[in-house]
Amino acid sequence: MTLKMNAGRDRGDNPAERCSPWVGARQPSWLVFLCLVALMPRASAQTASAAPPLQTIIARMARARAENQARFRAYVVTRDYTLFGKERHEPKSQVTVNVTFVPPDSKKYAIQQSNGTGLGERIVRRMLAGEAQIAKDYLSTDFSPDNYDFKFFREEQLNGRRCYALELLPRRLERSLLSGIIWVDAQTYLLQRTEGAPAKKPSWWLRDVRIVLLYGGVGGMWLQTSSEATATVWVLGQHTMAWRDMKYSIGELVAAGPKQAFKLDSL
Repeated sequence: MTLKMNAGRDRGDNPAERCSPWVGARQPSWLVFLCLVALMPRASAQTASAAPPLQTIIARMARARAENQARFRAYVVTRDYTLFGKERHEPKSQVTVNVTFVPPDSKKYAIQQSNGTGLGERIVRRMLAGEAQIAKDYLSTDFSPDNYDFKFFREEQLNGRRCYALELLPRRLERSLLSGIIWVDAQTYLLQRTEGAPAKKPSWWLRDVRIVLLYGGVGGMWLQTSSEATATVWVLGQHTMAWRDMKYSIGELVAAGPKQAFKLDSL
């Protein structure tokens, strides 16, 4: 009799056995209910969708990128650039630009307005010239295995979206490639955020360069819609250049004699 009581006590002291169906069958119904409730979070965690293998994520990114590029249309975007010094309360310069994009690889820009120091406009012109050059050879800067190695970093929520954070490891030391992290939407496999530093130092008078790129939907296209770059400028100290898209006019290509043009609709 003593042995049976001890055995029963041993099983009762083991939480896993207390919640087993064999032990539960001999327990009051309220205890069985409590055991089931206690197991629910564990079961939910086990059934939650796990991140797919890294190669699957990369392949789905490539497919999402190709589908997005197939939806590209001509557009003109009005963009606002603001240059700050170490203090962010008052801008040093503000530049408004119209950027015209015609698929697949043509980008042109025109300065509409410039206020403040001339440094701001000079920086903006260099940035836009580089952007136009990259557009002509966009495959060389894609977040693809041709340009990067990837490592799975973690899974997290970003702006209410489940994302996969992947580490970027540039295959070449080039200014147009970034060493950092991208956040990939777990449903659409489109980019939500990019953060990093140029794989190669942009120039001798800049150091500690940090770049953040944000993306959003525009007229059925998924585009980079804002950015912020921070760097320490030789002699002048820390500066930040932030830009954001203000207004889009999106159009369709139409025949225009020997050349092509497009009709625009404001967005």
